[in-house]
Amino acid sequence: MSNEKRRVTLGVSAGISIYKACDLVRRLMDLGCDVKVVMTDHATRLVAPVTFQALSGNPVITDLFTGAGDPSIAHVELAKWEELLIVAPATANVIGKFARGVADDFLTTHYLAGRGVPVLIAPAMNGNMYRHPAVQENLKILGDRGHVILQPARGVLACGDVDEGRLPEPATVAQEAVAILERRGDLEGVEVLVTAGPTREPVDPVRYISNRSSGKMGYAVAREALMRGATVTLISGPSGLEPPPGAKVVNVITAQEMQAAVKEHFPICKVLVMAAAVADYRAARVLPSKHKKEEGADWAIALEPTPDILAGLKGLKKTGQFVCGFAAETEDVKANARKKLEKKGLDLVAANDVSGEGVGFEGDRNALTLLWPDGEEDRIPERTKAECARALWDAIVEHRHGA
Repeated sequence: MSNEKRRVTLGVSAGISIYKACDLVRRLMDLGCDVKVVMTDHATRLVAPVTFQALSGNPVITDLFTGAGDPSIAHVELAKWEELLIVAPATANVIGKFARGVADDFLTTHYLAGRGVPVLIAPAMNGNMYRHPAVQENLKILGDRGHVILQPARGVLACGDVDEGRLPEPATVAQEAVAILERRGDLEGVEVLVTAGPTREPVDPVRYISNRSSGKMGYAVAREALMRGATVTLISGPSGLEPPPGAKVVNVITAQEMQAAVKEHFPICKVLVMAAAVADYRAARVLPSKHKKEEGADWAIALEPTPDILAGLKGLKKTGQFVCGFAAETEDVKANARKKLEKKGLDLVAANDVSGEGVGFEGDRNALTLLWPDGEEDRIPERTKAECARALWDAIVEHRHGA
């Protein structure tokens, strides 16, 4: 990392592996971080705050009503200072509070006051607790917010069981923290435009043509760009997802509306990631009233193509702009994706096979093949959509810096 110290908040909750958090403080400092520690009340019963104060060289915050300055806003001031929030060990209790927005101590209140900095969570608990549906649901909520969730290690637990649930080794947590900090800022000042979700093409006032896209991949791409310092405009088709904090969101419904929004914002962006699944066809004539179902009668709907948004940008693209498209395919994935890359003059196409269960449309996981104009390919194996977004931006950033 650079010579400037990186600002890290370490949240410590009451897991028996709390002793590893002491080692984690020193490792983070050795890697060039300034560390401020926040402890839950129960954590102070396992390790005295003075231990973390001596290790970090900073006062330790233990509740909302102690610490320097105005205690009523200390959690907000810390949020302004930090570049990364780590919680290690993260107990089932703290994970649940983060997921559900419960703010009953300094750590949970501080989390809600966060300003979009990356969050790294290292769960540590009994194996059965870790696998409990409630804990898994809460971890999924946090993962969907773009937080990095470390997989617990397997080994002998405090209860004597040999199971998953151990806090990862401090070196592992510290290395992941540094990787996050090094990514943060590599899109500083870059205007990014992302499209996400499906479009809906009306047939009559109550029916429409659409597809199975949930918008999760596009939202993950937008969230990752924000965490790297980009200014993000997210053009979203209908989706029930919570927009990433800090993004300018433009809501659209039809392909024509999405085309107009993209054309409006494209001239000022440096990078466009077109992750939306735009409907390829729309009704040639939209009925003014609901079509009634008649006994035994067939209903034929004439279709016409929707606008090809990416193809329409080919002549508008300026030097220095980078355009990435997505190709959701069910067969001949790479061949069809490469045709799209060449036909539409893209800088990159991210191809994904959406024929499998749980990967691609509607699922929480994805797998991508990145195809470049020079014939090179990069494979992003199956992982969460947040992790796919991270790997995608790694590739884009590397290409832009090398261009």
